[in-house]
Amino acid sequence: MEFFSFCFLSFASLLFIFLFTSLLKFFAPTIRQKLPLPPGTMGWPYIGETFQLYSQNPNVFFSSKRKRFGSIFKTHILGCPCVMISSPEAAKFVLVTKSHLFKPTFPASKERMLGKEAIFFHQGSYHTKLRKLVLRAFLPEAIRNIVPDVESHANDCLKSWEGRLINTFQEMKTYTFNVALLSILGKDEILYREDLKRCYYILEQGYNSMPINLPGTLFHKAMKARKELAQILAKIISTRRQMKLDHNDLLGSFMGDKEGLTDDQIADNVIGVIFAARDTTASILTWILKFLGENPSVLQAVTEEQEAIMRSEEKCGDDQSLTWADTKKMPMTSRVIQETLRVASILSFTFREAVEDVEYEGYLIPKGWKVLPLFRNIHHSPENFPDPEKFDPSRFEAAPKPNTFMPFGNGTHSCPGNELAKLEILVLLHHLTTKYRWSMVGTNNGIQYAPFPLPQNGLPIILSRKS
Repeated sequence: MEFFSFCFLSFASLLFIFLFTSLLKFFAPTIRQKLPLPPGTMGWPYIGETFQLYSQNPNVFFSSKRKRFGSIFKTHILGCPCVMISSPEAAKFVLVTKSHLFKPTFPASKERMLGKEAIFFHQGSYHTKLRKLVLRAFLPEAIRNIVPDVESHANDCLKSWEGRLINTFQEMKTYTFNVALLSILGKDEILYREDLKRCYYILEQGYNSMPINLPGTLFHKAMKARKELAQILAKIISTRRQMKLDHNDLLGSFMGDKEGLTDDQIADNVIGVIFAARDTTASILTWILKFLGENPSVLQAVTEEQEAIMRSEEKCGDDQSLTWADTKKMPMTSRVIQETLRVASILSFTFREAVEDVEYEGYLIPKGWKVLPLFRNIHHSPENFPDPEKFDPSRFEAAPKPNTFMPFGNGTHSCPGNELAKLEILVLLHHLTTKYRWSMVGTNNGIQYAPFPLPQNGLPIILSRKS
């Protein structure tokens, strides 16, 4: 009898708890019920405001939104509902303080192109492992050994530009693509360079197209090129396994037996690293040439710094090759890079996705919505950088305020390849400023967006060797 009484009381207690919690859920306001969405507009169905963002100066789009709605607002781009945030505090909240609530992500079309296993789209243990593998190949201790090879690529490019009219951005893309392949495939890159370049050029043309996978569309062509890229990488991986040789490049890091990455995971991450390493660095180099050309006193200071390195007592005879130590003696040139990263703000924003409903400043950020910290707004705010449109490298003689300068992102998902990017820029600028002069051709006041902001027409220049 006592046993049945115990069972009845236990059942009654469980029933009471279930009904009580159900009533609480029914009557208590949820975060979705009690919080409003941020202000803003969502544009056309499906298309949203994608064209408004990508067809004009992003400063215009972002500043008009901020002026109308404040530092947090909603919109709809690339097929996704989004919340955009434009203050250093909000960027820190999303990227650092509460980063576990916002997973790195891109629109689904981007994930399909780069590969769903790429480092950009993950967090947790898998991301930690990938980041460790990438850093192993890109930390200073690793890339200092490839300075001679980067220098060789820089000199080859500069020689090929002599005496002719060039599209700076297109030529810089060739240079940064070759350096990217060098860091990923080592000396093997020359065997596969042209096939990889051909496929990747097709892939990039469809990267910011509408994700309509029908024959004839840019997206469809890009997906076919992406498949061919994976096949080429599979061939390289198979060849390396057969030869059983150790490689100190990024692919060698990914292929380490103890890491246990599948071939698909390796391919996704190699394609992703090429994407991250190529166009952004090429864009920065293009802007550097424009800003140096428009600021003769800055160009003179950079040239004098680089010539001093060339004349240093360590250099003798015809051997004037750069060393890793030389790249650490370029403070003025480094400030030019920093200021270019700030003014140009090649990456206007980064994508995150809320993994649950999140409250921020009294607004609801719904689970599944994209969240975009606006680096461009932060970099161009007069509160963070006085006279923000002026190109002034001296502003970096002192460290900027925390969370106001994030050209490579912030937190655990910041770009792991920033040291490689700085190296290839410094090496090219050394040889460019000490051996060559250039003049810009045509009107260079305009800016084009495809999708990165660039000087009009890719900055046409004529390069000539100094006497």
